[in-house]
Amino acid sequence: MKRRLTPNELAPAIRRGERRALAKGISLVESSRAQDRADAHRLLDMLRGDGGKARRIGVSGVPGVGKSTFIDVFGISVIEKGGKVAVLSIDPSSERTGGSILGDKTRMPVLARHENAFIRPTPSGGALGGVARTTRESMLLCEAAGYDTIIIETVGVGQSEVAAARMVDCFLLLCLANAGDELQGIKRGIMEVIDIVIINKVDDPKDPAARRARQQLLTALHMLQANSDEWTVPVLLCSALRRQGLDAVHEQLDNFFAQARRGLIDARRRVQATQWFNDLLKTEILEVLLEDAGLQAQWQTREQAVREGVISPHAAVEAIVEELREKLNRH
Repeated sequence: MKRRLTPNELAPAIRRGERRALAKGISLVESSRAQDRADAHRLLDMLRGDGGKARRIGVSGVPGVGKSTFIDVFGISVIEKGGKVAVLSIDPSSERTGGSILGDKTRMPVLARHENAFIRPTPSGGALGGVARTTRESMLLCEAAGYDTIIIETVGVGQSEVAAARMVDCFLLLCLANAGDELQGIKRGIMEVIDIVIINKVDDPKDPAARRARQQLLTALHMLQANSDEWTVPVLLCSALRRQGLDAVHEQLDNFFAQARRGLIDARRRVQATQWFNDLLKTEILEVLLEDAGLQAQWQTREQAVREGVISPHAAVEAIVEELREKLNRH
């Protein structure tokens, strides 16, 4: 059995850009074991000053829109411009088994083979928002390893996907032009947080369906509240498979980050850090509470009563919360 690397050994190896060390570091922060979590916190503290320098880009879109193909081609184009790309791709977890397919390396065959790319598929684990529980931590490790472009591929698109926008600098939404109603399945919530819209699988920019879809999206974006007063969301036409329209994507990304240097990204990251703190605090408080044997027993009792229809879910929760309040007041 191989000896497990300590945080003191992992940190310098990750700084050197060693891919195996990075993979082990991400596995460490994904672990739910108490000792692993303690080591993960040490590792993150050691590397805290090495992150924060990359472009953080989120990519979302409806199933079948070609997210993985787009990321595969776009990632290579970033590398051709001298960059290093890390992709954190979130796969939906099974409600029954908790497992996932984790097939993104097969869906990004060119990028997966490149020495300047790192792809890490991760099960969502039931976390909401199209991301995994430890996506933020994994992103920081990738930045410490020297990757200057971090791409987060979300599970899909929907109301909850806005959580992904809370951990990236620029959020891209991929759409289809020939899906009937171009706005079907795209909720107001996500339309208010996107920074760039890309209509993918457009072989001919003059195609009437593509032009109509672009106009509909521009109208919808105009009607909704802008994500930032400093940025007007563009709607681009692209064919990732044919490598058409990528120059326009790069141009708009450069424009966005050039404008963002005036303070937009710093402001976003400050808000994101606060949200991260609050999310972690709520999670840790809940776990501490659930370690209480009395609370666990009452939880199971109330859960059984709800299952049998003896008590309503609201009443059961109220009883547990009231007991918890009394316990805290006694201390």
